[in-house]
Amino acid sequence: MNYRKFQADKIFNGFEFLDPGHVLIMEENGKVVEIIADMDAGDGIEKHKGIICPGFINAHCHLELSHLKDVIPPHTGLIPFLIDVVGKRDFQMELILDCIDKAEKEMEEAGIVAVGDIGNTNNTLQTKKKSRIVWNNFVEVLSFTDERSASNMLHYSNVLESFIEAESEIEKDHFKSSLVPHAPYSISNKTFMEINERTEHAVISMHNQENPMEDELYEKGTGGFIPFFNVFGFDSSPFPVTGKSSLRSCLPHFNRNQRMMLVHNTFTSESDVAFAIGYAKEQLAGLHFCICANANLYIENRMPPINMLIKQGAEIVLGTDSYSSNWQLSIAAEIKTIREKLPEIPLQLMLQWATINGAKALGRTDALGSFEPGKRPGMVLLDPMLNARRIF
Repeated sequence: MNYRKFQADKIFNGFEFLDPGHVLIMEENGKVVEIIADMDAGDGIEKHKGIICPGFINAHCHLELSHLKDVIPPHTGLIPFLIDVVGKRDFQMELILDCIDKAEKEMEEAGIVAVGDIGNTNNTLQTKKKSRIVWNNFVEVLSFTDERSASNMLHYSNVLESFIEAESEIEKDHFKSSLVPHAPYSISNKTFMEINERTEHAVISMHNQENPMEDELYEKGTGGFIPFFNVFGFDSSPFPVTGKSSLRSCLPHFNRNQRMMLVHNTFTSESDVAFAIGYAKEQLAGLHFCICANANLYIENRMPPINMLIKQGAEIVLGTDSYSSNWQLSIAAEIKTIREKLPEIPLQLMLQWATINGAKALGRTDALGSFEPGKRPGMVLLDPMLNARRIF
């Protein structure tokens, strides 16, 4: 059997940096054989400048919104942004599909090997079927009222079924597909309960506390979300006033051993994080906090409380969000932004978020996230400026 041998200034194996003098050996099909000392590796070593690491995991994206690149201006704040996304629908399907193709290619070239991808439609299906990337298809449910819950669940279940039916045409585990709630401000109690019943042991996600008005919505039933609801024909909040934060009000709907990813967390409090971690230990298979730094800067011009999440022991992963809210779809760009804003965070820790943590969040540690024998995690080369490209 032919093997390929790789060496770089540093090898990050998914968990830590290895000291110089190591060589990564892989089969031609991308399967990891072992990492050994260079003195034992023999000839034919491919040497690179920079850091070799496993392929990146983009834990949160909206590929189907790729046609909105440069359409919505930055720094609008969440509510105007949401209204813009809802209102900008006048695009030709040919353009939408072409932009999806281009965005997928961009992610693949930038070293992304797996994506947790949010979608309300199956517009991305044909691109994903032929993609080198593997996909967790999060079919995102929106249902503001209990009265519309059954019809909305049927609609999104049909979208989900199109992804499930496609699994017979593609490589095993290329797709993992499930229903997920959009956010606390778009899901009724009955809909939450229905999704909970439909997602036992599944990997799911939910947008969480992108704006302080999410908490006001549940604590008082007032605030800036009312204009958003007006767009959908509601004069007031359709959700119950609980007197609690949005996270404390909604996370307890899930108790079927799901693996949950909370996305954005821009305005999450330390007490809410502690609550969520404690709740997950009792009711969930795992809880992960997804940071989309560039999207948070694009929409709210604010960074999420990353140091607080680290202090609380939160399991952090990285995402890009969509082209409606980001300048690029690159995990390396997310790392560079965090490094610029929070230089005290070690690069090794951020690379863990981008690799093994992301694989764990998507339920894919059997194949991805680390250079462990038998895995096929892909390989990314980070140059000294932390620009990334996939090299295997």
